[in-house]
Amino acid sequence: MEEGKRQKTLKHSFTTGAVALIFLIIGYQVALFLHKAAVSRVVADRDRPDTVFVVDRTLAEEVLRGTAPDSVSGRVVVRRSSSHAPEAVRLREKAAGRRVETFRFNPNTVSAGDLVRLGFSEKQAQSILNYRAHGGRFHRPSDFAKSYVVADSVFERLEPYIDIPRIDINRADSTAFETLPGIGPYFASKMVSYRSALGGYSYPEQLMDIYHFDQERFDGLKDLISCSRPAPYPIWTLPEADLARHPYLSRAEAHSIVLYRTHQPVTEWNLEGIRRAGILSEDHLRRLSRCILAGPDSTD
Repeated sequence: MEEGKRQKTLKHSFTTGAVALIFLIIGYQVALFLHKAAVSRVVADRDRPDTVFVVDRTLAEEVLRGTAPDSVSGRVVVRRSSSHAPEAVRLREKAAGRRVETFRFNPNTVSAGDLVRLGFSEKQAQSILNYRAHGGRFHRPSDFAKSYVVADSVFERLEPYIDIPRIDINRADSTAFETLPGIGPYFASKMVSYRSALGGYSYPEQLMDIYHFDQERFDGLKDLISCSRPAPYPIWTLPEADLARHPYLSRAEAHSIVLYRTHQPVTEWNLEGIRRAGILSEDHLRRLSRCILAGPDSTD
């Protein structure tokens, strides 16, 4: 009998617990429903509706036409666009949700406001700005994806709109060069001075002419740079001293070019004529052949 009573008690306790759980679930669902209904009402209605008191017929007609002033002493009191409780404003904004936009942007310069427009929270936007303020830079779109505040789904949506301009090696200053991976103050300074000696880079690989600027360093940044067309190098008009300063010409070669110009007709002023004359080394001739050179009349 005791065993039967025990089982009966356990069954009763289980039934009571199950009923209580059911009521708890129902109560939770009701609470959610009431909250949603309350929020919907706040969103749909104004918590402080506009109030209009009309005194005479003429003024009533003016109000209906929209030509009545906001307030007329002794005739009417009109209150439009009354203020709302902060709680109601927050609820309305939360219920409305944020409108996420997509547009081209540079993660190295985009503002906090535009980051929010792109779908980031204010805290996430500030985190990205803090990273930049401490010297961080996004060289490639994939760098932006590595930021801990950029979710994979967000990056997938924004990747086509990421616009990180390449650095033009013929226009950038040393500060811009320093933002490239593997380039510190030393190489940034050398990139500027070597450009000046060349009269402008004719192709990106000329960076590897710089001492210790090897293939590995170049491979690490070649997709981040561009090379605009430089002014053609005036090899046929420069005086000997200026020619001798070009990295691809020795003093003797510069002197020989001047002599060649003096004794050969203008129609022979070209690299093929210099090659036949044996003026330049094979290495210098090969390098010069890839450079953008001015023609004999200096109008190229």
